[in-house]
Amino acid sequence: MMKLPALVLSATMVIAACSAGTTSSNAAPADTAKLDASGAQPATPVANAPFTVQDVAHFKEPWAMAFIPGTRLALVTEKAGKLKLWQEGGAVLDVAGVPSVAYGGQGGFGDVILAPDFATSGHIYLSWVEAGDGGTFGAVVARAKLEQGDAPKLTGLQTIWTQSPKVTGRGHFSHRLAFSPDGKYLFIGSGERQKFDPAQDMDANLGKILRLNPDGSIPTDNPFADRGGVAAQIWSLGHRNILGLSFDGSGKLWNQEMGPKGGDEVNLVEAKANYGYPIVSNGDHYDGKTIPDHPTRPEFAAPKLWWNPSVSPGGLVWYGGEVYPGWKNSLLMGALSGEGLIRMAIDGDTLHKSDRWDLGTRIREVEVRDDGTVWLLTDGEDGKLVKLVPKQ
Repeated sequence: MMKLPALVLSATMVIAACSAGTTSSNAAPADTAKLDASGAQPATPVANAPFTVQDVAHFKEPWAMAFIPGTRLALVTEKAGKLKLWQEGGAVLDVAGVPSVAYGGQGGFGDVILAPDFATSGHIYLSWVEAGDGGTFGAVVARAKLEQGDAPKLTGLQTIWTQSPKVTGRGHFSHRLAFSPDGKYLFIGSGERQKFDPAQDMDANLGKILRLNPDGSIPTDNPFADRGGVAAQIWSLGHRNILGLSFDGSGKLWNQEMGPKGGDEVNLVEAKANYGYPIVSNGDHYDGKTIPDHPTRPEFAAPKLWWNPSVSPGGLVWYGGEVYPGWKNSLLMGALSGEGLIRMAIDGDTLHKSDRWDLGTRIREVEVRDDGTVWLLTDGEDGKLVKLVPKQ
């Protein structure tokens, strides 16, 4: 594969960002006859990359994953409503006790993360889309206990957060999750549901990043706690479609979001900050209508990086390991329409576009295992769990 040119802020060629719900891929289906006993294929090289790519397991429309530290296990959500327990070198098991999901468009099963006290509590957190009244939909977040073994299951499933209001349409749910490094707070990315204005409406938790206690209650020191209602949940506002949340090694929170045409962006998320959507964006609406750029309204927080042509971001993770030379203190982001992996070096509050590797397939999720290796989920009906094998 040929390495793509370095990312630039503008280009003569314009590529429309693909919908987060699209699952088409140019990647050829895996030849299962070549899978070894562990389910993995031989690693294949990537031009100018410090890694090779190894297909390890297959999933149907995978959306998110979470490795269980100290084990050879990972949880993987499939968009249509299944939670899988992957066992390295073993069978992939269905987890029982999962909720029913409203599957369609960009909706369905979403994120999965472990509670900070998972080693003792066994708790995990899940997000998915549920139907409301009158053809409306919204994302929810719940906590449950994972009981492992030959027949894994969830027990005590309890919803702790609901997107409000539920609205029509099946796009821009976002529902990405992240815990603060101290484990005290749960952050939730809530998309504006392709309705634009709710991102600026303090009576809606759409188009926002929310901050909750692990049980779903609202911290009394949230920036808008004194307003009550859903406004009390809000940490930041003016977001579009948040498809990645990650804390870095110094405790800063970053998010990526699928913007309008030519406006995919990465933000440094700060309490009470307004990121301007839909009033400003470095992209424009897909119907051709212009959106004023960020510099025209300096009262809104501007992105640290953005992409034109769009790359359709998928997943975001901070890398602090030593396995891949030069990657320490970087953000890694998948690209859906961009069909690859993007590395951004962190320098304080500044980000740099450092590397972009063409993988020839849509990348939905990026995660780091506790051994420092990076793993990806590819998008679509023939989705794969992929390991980036570091070159020796």
